[in-house]
Amino acid sequence: MTTASKTPARAGLVLFVLILVAAVANLNLAVANVALPEIGRDFDASQTQLNLIAVAYSLGLAGSVLYLGALGDRYGRKLLLVLGMALSIPACVIASIAPNFEVLFGARLLGGLSAGLAYPTTLALITALWSGTARTKAIALWSALGGALSALGPLLSGALLEKFHWGSVFIATLPLAFLALVLAVVFVPAHVNETSDPVDNLGGMVSVVFIAALVLSINFAPVDGMGTLAIGLGAIAVAAGAVFVFRQSRAKFPLYDLRIARRRTFWAAGLAGIIVFGSLMGVIFVGQQFLQNVLEYSTLAAGASTLPAALAMVIVAPQSAKLVESRGSRFTLLLGYLFIVAGLVVAWATWKEGVSYGFIAASYALLGIGVGFAGTPASRSLTGSVPVDRAGMASGTADLQRDLGGAIMQSTLGALLTAGYAASLTSQIADSPQAGTISDETQAVLTKSFSSAADLAERYPQYGEQIITAARQAFEDGDQKSYAAAILVVVVGAVIVSFAYPKHDEEKRLLAHYSSEDREPIDTASPENG
Repeated sequence: MTTASKTPARAGLVLFVLILVAAVANLNLAVANVALPEIGRDFDASQTQLNLIAVAYSLGLAGSVLYLGALGDRYGRKLLLVLGMALSIPACVIASIAPNFEVLFGARLLGGLSAGLAYPTTLALITALWSGTARTKAIALWSALGGALSALGPLLSGALLEKFHWGSVFIATLPLAFLALVLAVVFVPAHVNETSDPVDNLGGMVSVVFIAALVLSINFAPVDGMGTLAIGLGAIAVAAGAVFVFRQSRAKFPLYDLRIARRRTFWAAGLAGIIVFGSLMGVIFVGQQFLQNVLEYSTLAAGASTLPAALAMVIVAPQSAKLVESRGSRFTLLLGYLFIVAGLVVAWATWKEGVSYGFIAASYALLGIGVGFAGTPASRSLTGSVPVDRAGMASGTADLQRDLGGAIMQSTLGALLTAGYAASLTSQIADSPQAGTISDETQAVLTKSFSSAADLAERYPQYGEQIITAARQAFEDGDQKSYAAAILVVVVGAVIVSFAYPKHDEEKRLLAHYSSEDREPIDTASPENG
């Protein structure tokens, strides 16, 4: 496999613009979490509604990213990048002035769609414009800064919420979006190694249905009275997934080339990234609510608590790139997994009422180190496994790592939090000497969400301390189940990577083989390889 490096003209400036575009998407993805308690109080939202607000952006992005990545490969990656940045502006404004849950959910979904236009293009252009060691370093910087900005989103939100309405967190990225839009128009190269193959539009629409149904079914699963809907959505997800695989196996020009997806360096890296990035986003999602609801952190303090993760990712990423080159992706992925598990174990064992910030910082730092190590090989293995004219497929999968991983982990951890909170509070009510005096209506309000319980405590101050104490204990019980589930998922992922991903020498041999295979003339390739 050749190690020669290629870079574009004005490489540093072009990479800066691409990272800036990714920064807008990453910050918009992360800003909602700190505001969830205030949004919950303002809208009297249930825990499930808060979960949906948190996951809506990831849902819009994850649902559209494969389809839009293919459209970018065909019609112009720069065009989609510019359209995405332009669409993000009204999406942010609508979210900031949303009068109810439904409008806010729709605005966040639209924001995710705008990111689906722009975000996959950034990695696709890095893949098309850089090669060799230079590409690995560029991806490391892109991955580290992207992850760090996701972790800095809560800090930005927390600072704004100290002085302004929760809507301010959604317009915080507008200056960056305007700047990124202008710079992208001026400096990003157009039409670089794009394909002339037609786009599988039917496959694209089926992929949207599959991902949307999957994520929503997970969110509705723990909600009383929503079991039928959750099962129905799950059935739709299974059916759509089966149709998608069948379609891609038969299409002459598939949206998602299963021949490439079956490559060990591709599918194992894709799964690894889903777990890596999903774990970080899931813990930040649950952790921000824990810090504010149970530990009574201010929004600024809660947001600042993620700084160790952001700093760790930026510091570790350059070392990750070196390790990938010297020891291989498998070693670097497993090293990252080790730190992620350690961070989750610290959270599970110590994040209880009265915990000191030292344990919170340690957990976030370990998670940041883990993502810093594992993020680069997870993304680099994808881009190295595909031909350049299918860079949208690799970048779409890399984005799915973050966004589908984030959506699934946030939905799963949120569902466990919801179920654990309701079960714990129901049990406490049943065991209380005053159980007979608590009406079904009051119990429904108490188990709806922590913010609903807090509102009830304010209305009945004579019972306020009892209500808040019970709600905090219930929230703690729920989030402990979330962290335990995250540990299990990461351990299973590490086992899969250990057995499925090739060791360094075999990885180099396979990547060289794939590169040679992909250079075969198009007119001699079979339809399955198209």
